[in-house]
Amino acid sequence: GLVALGSNGEYPYLAPRERVEVVSCVRRALPRDRLLLAGSGCESTQATIELTVSVAEAGADVALVVTPCYYRGAMTTAALVHHYTEVADASPIPVVLYSVPANTGLDLPMEAVITLAQHPNIVGIKDSGGDITRMGLMVHKTRQEDFQVLAGSAGFLLASYAVGASGGVCALANVLGDALCQLDQLCRKGQWQEARDLQHRLIEPNTAVTRRFGIPGLKKAMEWFGYYGGPCRAPLAPLSPAQVEELRSTFSANGWL
Repeated sequence: GLVALGSNGEYPYLAPRERVEVVSCVRRALPRDRLLLAGSGCESTQATIELTVSVAEAGADVALVVTPCYYRGAMTTAALVHHYTEVADASPIPVVLYSVPANTGLDLPMEAVITLAQHPNIVGIKDSGGDITRMGLMVHKTRQEDFQVLAGSAGFLLASYAVGASGGVCALANVLGDALCQLDQLCRKGQWQEARDLQHRLIEPNTAVTRRFGIPGLKKAMEWFGYYGGPCRAPLAPLSPAQVEELRSTFSANGWL
């Protein structure tokens, strides 16, 4: 399946109508047997509910709801549990929690995750924090629920599987989708040595298109692999020539170019 309106879809820069248009476009292009997750998290509970309903009507199968963070000091466990409960109660489609502290400055508290996992319309979490101990504990503490823990980055996908994660939502899949599907299959088959070798070759390219060069780097790399990356929306700026060469060398050094 695919995620539309995730962090790498420049979601914060899109107007509400554009967000719905993106989901509609992806749904038309995607076979019906492929899952479509759509980002619908907004700063207010009301706006999140409204957008969640809209993306569901546009064809999303699941809503990916990022933590509200502008008033992060007030985002206590109780506040976040209330927010997500209200959204899940009103959502016509299942909800996946989304914790991405690098962008929000806020880790969804473990206590909130455990509580929310009990909600019948909350089916999982995408955790992009990279704390494998935390992910393993989430799997352990929610094992009695119909709840999936998803790795939020390709850099720790194998480690996440090792502690019981169900899958991953990875920026690098926009560039090296086949390789990540291969890593998924190796882990599921228990071919850990081959999986480890492949994981090692993905770590530096993943860092390059996330923390190091971000979305401009991801879009540039997509072009090298036959996809359309296109320009970023301002204020994101394109890479400099020196950055492009550094990005290319990272992919080349790991055998991808």
